[in-house]
Amino acid sequence: MPRVVTFNYTLRDPGGRVLDTSAGGEPISYLEGAGQIIDGLDAELRSAAAGTKTRVTVPAAKAYGERDPAQMQKVKRTLLPVDGELNIGDQFQTGPDRFSPVVTVAAIEGDEVLLDANHPLAGVDLTFDVEIVSAREATAEEVSHGHAHGGGSGRGEGSCGSGCGCH
Repeated sequence: MPRVVTFNYTLRDPGGRVLDTSAGGEPISYLEGAGQIIDGLDAELRSAAAGTKTRVTVPAAKAYGERDPAQMQKVKRTLLPVDGELNIGDQFQTGPDRFSPVVTVAAIEGDEVLLDANHPLAGVDLTFDVEIVSAREATAEEVSHGHAHGGGSGRGEGSCGSGCGCH
């Protein structure tokens, strides 16, 4: 049976720069194997017990993947769903749907814009400093729904409630 694991973390790039952290906020809860965190971190935390503090290095291939040159595309500026000034490094969603891809402006060449649809962390090896807050067996309901219930506490209280899309 998969577990629900709740943890605090600090994420760093290869240069040691902090990219993200749960410090000062709620810990993260996830259902093992459900694709809620990157594969490399999920695999490394599989046997971790509550109270464990560890550093996990996840190679790019098991994090957000390697950079894919096929994800770069030149597009006419007039076709982009962005009004106003456009700068290198700007990011925007390619469509109105919340699942539409997010792209980054990689270059602007006259009336053409080079867009990069790679994840911003593609090609980057990641280091996580992790503290496991709790780890428990998932309920049958959590397994069938594909995610942890009960919020960030990791104790499994309650159920999905409204808005999670389970019901």
